[in-house]
Amino acid sequence: MKPIRYTIVPKDPAAHLFEVTLTVDDPAPDGQRFMLPVWIPGSYMVREFARNIVALRAFNDAGRKVRVSKTDKQSWQVAPVKGALTLRYDVYAWDLSVRAAHLDDTVGFFNGTSVFLAVVGHEDARCIVDIQRPDGHAYRHWRVATAMAEARGTKRYGFGEYVASDYDELVDHPVTLGEFTLASFKAHGVPHDIVIAGRVTGLDIERLVADLRKICEAQIAFFEPRTKRAPMDRYVFMTQAVSDGYGGLEHRASTALICNRTDFPVKGKPEMSENYRTYLGLCSHEYFHTWNVKRIKPAAFVPYDFTREDYTSLLWLFEGFTSYYDDLMLVRSGLISADDYFGLLGKTIGGVLRGAGRFKQSVAESSFDAWVKYYRQDENASNAIVSYYTKGSLVALAFDLAIRAQTNGRKSLDDVMRLLWQRYGRDFYRGKPVGVGEDDVAALIAEATGVSLGSLFTDAVSGTRDLPLATLFEPFGVTLDGEPEKGAKPSLGARLRGGADATLAVVYEGGAAQKAGLSAGDVLMALDGLRVTGANLDALLGRYQSGAKVEIHAFRRDELRVTRLTLDAPDVVRYKLAITDKRVALRSLREHWLKG
Repeated sequence: MKPIRYTIVPKDPAAHLFEVTLTVDDPAPDGQRFMLPVWIPGSYMVREFARNIVALRAFNDAGRKVRVSKTDKQSWQVAPVKGALTLRYDVYAWDLSVRAAHLDDTVGFFNGTSVFLAVVGHEDARCIVDIQRPDGHAYRHWRVATAMAEARGTKRYGFGEYVASDYDELVDHPVTLGEFTLASFKAHGVPHDIVIAGRVTGLDIERLVADLRKICEAQIAFFEPRTKRAPMDRYVFMTQAVSDGYGGLEHRASTALICNRTDFPVKGKPEMSENYRTYLGLCSHEYFHTWNVKRIKPAAFVPYDFTREDYTSLLWLFEGFTSYYDDLMLVRSGLISADDYFGLLGKTIGGVLRGAGRFKQSVAESSFDAWVKYYRQDENASNAIVSYYTKGSLVALAFDLAIRAQTNGRKSLDDVMRLLWQRYGRDFYRGKPVGVGEDDVAALIAEATGVSLGSLFTDAVSGTRDLPLATLFEPFGVTLDGEPEKGAKPSLGARLRGGADATLAVVYEGGAAQKAGLSAGDVLMALDGLRVTGANLDALLGRYQSGAKVEIHAFRRDELRVTRLTLDAPDVVRYKLAITDKRVALRSLREHWLKG
């Protein structure tokens, strides 16, 4: 099978247009079909990337136009031709996120799922991509950042040809174009690059390099404690720094990140800011995915079906367990203290326990319904769904604590992850790949640890009862207590949207606002005759005791409503973990958990 050749050029940065040319030397004799993915792995929502394709045309090897018919929302059928077939099309790129493509006169970014049509029937063919510089003197300093392999003659970070073994690999290497900050380091001998696009002042790049190296080396050693061998030859952290943004998307040898400019470490300020800690946690999360989901995969993703939703009930394992280990790796790499970690755990526990949706949806159901629920959240989400990220991380915590306690620290969830790696991940891109079956996890835990979690596993994964975390912490000398924030005000049982007006964004099930007939989208105007704004509501509530009855004036659309509301007790928004038993045996079990 001959290689598929692509050329992509930032054709018109001001108009946000990439031009893509695709050449097939041996098209199907009865007419070649092309398809663009409808979703990108790691973000479980149909995003219809084909809507951004503009003016697609086909040509034979003599340069004459060939008839093209669109057969569905993401597919094109080209009439039969003799010899090579070339497609040329523009892609509108104005999505400043980690999921799609973005282009202006300062930076370019794209994921292959947004710009590269798949040649149906040729998905296993080698792909050659010529990434070209935009025309104009203003772009003379632009460079290319990607983990894709350079073809012979192309310099690293340079424009030119890059190669991928097949289409799946092609779309698993995002690309950043432009002027960017670049730094490099080695983790257990493997080169890692840090690419930061966007303006950042006072960046302490040396500290960022040192901290990321610690995280990467801790995770490499976690999965391969004997050889310390990484699963990739090179890795790239590419971050877009913006005024307001947060997110990441994993790939097999890189990650695309977006964050606030203030999230980076600043020269001369050695303290660990909350923003920087959050950014390191994001990097840790996406890096852990290099093993867990990019190589250890659910069977449903082997291979990906880019034409439709790819359903699995195991995202709690692949996203939830990764969410558990991301912050734990910050402790184990020495970047944060145990107390800091307990604070992060407390926030996660509080977030999960605040939503009534945890009583209605299990993490297995949340995983399966991610396509239509988690990634399409509305004002009722907290009342109707549970996050397979956050509750999934608590499921991992519960399993880890239970295994460690039952084996007196001889076994742990770490052993489960290493078994998954050895059996499913280590050779995933060599030979015939195999994925984790939907019903395999309980048996794998028992095999790796000798522990049958029994009802804890069933309740945690398929049930909706709260996890017995306080009990599970006891053998580690740790207590878990929930309490309102100091000085907390009585509660409306709702959350504001943010902004000048006191608009209700979420109305919690069973709370004061819902009982009084208020709904998300209602705008509070007055409380007991005093004007309410987004800025003064807390101060007004501070004048009352829990159980007090107040009169609320609110607009729903253009209709004024008046209702009586009985204020709830302050929300339990703070869950605190503390070490209360310092006996040697418990300390040993606790330190083995936190230090690995």
